[in-house]
Amino acid sequence: MTILAIDTSAKAASACLAQEDKIIGEFFIDTSLTHSQTLIPMIEQLAKNAQVSLEELDAIAVNAGPGSFTGVRIGVAAAKGLAFAHDLPCISVSTLESMAYNALGADGVVCAVMDARRSQVYNALFRVCNGTVERLCEDRALELGDLQSDLSRREGERFILIGDGAEITYDYLRDSLPNVVLAPCNIRIQRASSTALAAFERIREGKMLTDEQLMPVYLRLPQAQRELNKRMGVTK
Repeated sequence: MTILAIDTSAKAASACLAQEDKIIGEFFIDTSLTHSQTLIPMIEQLAKNAQVSLEELDAIAVNAGPGSFTGVRIGVAAAKGLAFAHDLPCISVSTLESMAYNALGADGVVCAVMDARRSQVYNALFRVCNGTVERLCEDRALELGDLQSDLSRREGERFILIGDGAEITYDYLRDSLPNVVLAPCNIRIQRASSTALAAFERIREGKMLTDEQLMPVYLRLPQAQRELNKRMGVTK
């Protein structure tokens, strides 16, 4: 089975062609260009260089959230469009879960963190051991202080910070939690090859979607909606 995996959930963008036991190719870019400028040319060039046509694909996988509202929408829209055009199933992958697959060679608890602004992060915890990933909590949006309290209760664990929020989280936690380490920069940021690895787990579980069923996954309302709710006195 050959799949295309996409990640546009934060500033970086990447695309990967993969088989269950092989990464065929991956393009990764972290610049100021918008994903709407880079993603489709990236996919087209990747397919050309790998000599794999989109007609040969068996599925499309995407990090469907959480993450940047605009970035997630671009990635999901691209996946839906490609799946519709080529009559392919889709695989929805948690951005946070995909990042745990960056650290398959590690031994400890991956603390996946994405910067959600205003001292908040999107977060989930995963135990990585012997090349396997076990989810320890659901994806969540929380204050850095609440994350600190949660990790403090997990005595004896070694935490590996991964994600675009890893550095700000490390700066916040390092004085109080000496068992927290920052992942190396080459595995710190979410990327499509890890999306692909997580997607194959979803495929084995039979969790594939139609292009119509694939939707962005947000853990909180967009800022514009939050500001509107505040002005209108809506508390939820």
